[in-house]
Amino acid sequence: MADIAIDSRQASWSERLSISGIFLITGFGVGAWAAYIPTVKADLMLSDGMLSVALLTFAAGAVISMPAAGMLAPHFGTGRSTRSAAFVFAASMTLPLLASSLALLVLATFLMGAAKGVLDVVMNAHASAVERRWGKPIMSSIHGSFSLGGLLGAAMGSLLMGRGLSGGSVLVLAAVFAAMTAGATWNALSYGVKTGGKTVLKLPSRGILILCLLAGCCMMCEGAMADWSAVYLATVREASPALAAVGYAAFSASMFIGRFVGDSVVQLLGRRKVVALGGLLATVGLTIIVVCPIRPVAAASFGLVGLGLSNVVPVLLSAASRFGKDGAGARGIAMVATAGYAGFLIGPVIIGATATVAGLQMAFVLLAACLALVMPLTRGAHVE
Repeated sequence: MADIAIDSRQASWSERLSISGIFLITGFGVGAWAAYIPTVKADLMLSDGMLSVALLTFAAGAVISMPAAGMLAPHFGTGRSTRSAAFVFAASMTLPLLASSLALLVLATFLMGAAKGVLDVVMNAHASAVERRWGKPIMSSIHGSFSLGGLLGAAMGSLLMGRGLSGGSVLVLAAVFAAMTAGATWNALSYGVKTGGKTVLKLPSRGILILCLLAGCCMMCEGAMADWSAVYLATVREASPALAAVGYAAFSASMFIGRFVGDSVVQLLGRRKVVALGGLLATVGLTIIVVCPIRPVAAASFGLVGLGLSNVVPVLLSAASRFGKDGAGARGIAMVATAGYAGFLIGPVIIGATATVAGLQMAFVLLAACLALVMPLTRGAHVE
């Protein structure tokens, strides 16, 4: 069935479950890859620095491919682009298994990152089209499927490798699961916006630029939480290794829970308030982390940061889809996703550089100041 540009047709449960399934397998693949990283490091005898190069190229591939992905949906349709990109991402997960050197691993991770970058854009474009036809906010719970997939992928990898299965086998299983899910959702992903015409890169409008700034600020904080939360608790608060690990666990758990209840919150408060209050809550959480000397309270406050940020990016991507009529706003989504992902990468680097000069606690103060910009920026953002 060809893609059709019909927005008046009511979205079905099969379409909603299908796009949620694509988000799930994307997160599952990322989680399985994360579980496989120690294996590839040991097999290729990589130093921490050499491994970081490979991980950076994964992110670079995603950032580079995202703007180009915004041109796919208008030409091929959001549904067709999503299902095709899902198969490509599934295949790309097997590439690191073929790497016998750092150079080949860098190439493999770059291609895998590029495949994920394309999939991120087109699946968000399709999710926004489904949400629009559904008639109520559902973007947060769809993104919650990605978070669930990441947890399941990492847990499966840890469990199976703990029972003697090789890391490579785990990654193959994840790739097969992703391909099977993409195949199972084939019919439901047949519908989607398709406008045709010229597909050219464009500079962001003022409205999109504000959304990009918001996404960059919030995902910069998210990236910093992933890399620096445990380090902060261990060094600044002198927490035990077990308590230091609680910080990111609290952040991840609250992100997961927040996204699955986020649709109701968005419907109750509206998108603008969710973004503004989310930024405020995350700022309060970071402020407590910086000023509170009580270790368990500081660790638990990472949960406030996660809860505050949990629904911001889904709302921003949904808002970006309303700019223009090209592939459910795929170009707008590409711009916002690229800015957010760039912030996710830059955040840990900025924290590290600031910590070197002024200390890690001051670096977290800078992070809180950045999040404090979310509420005033939201006033000028088109997020309703």
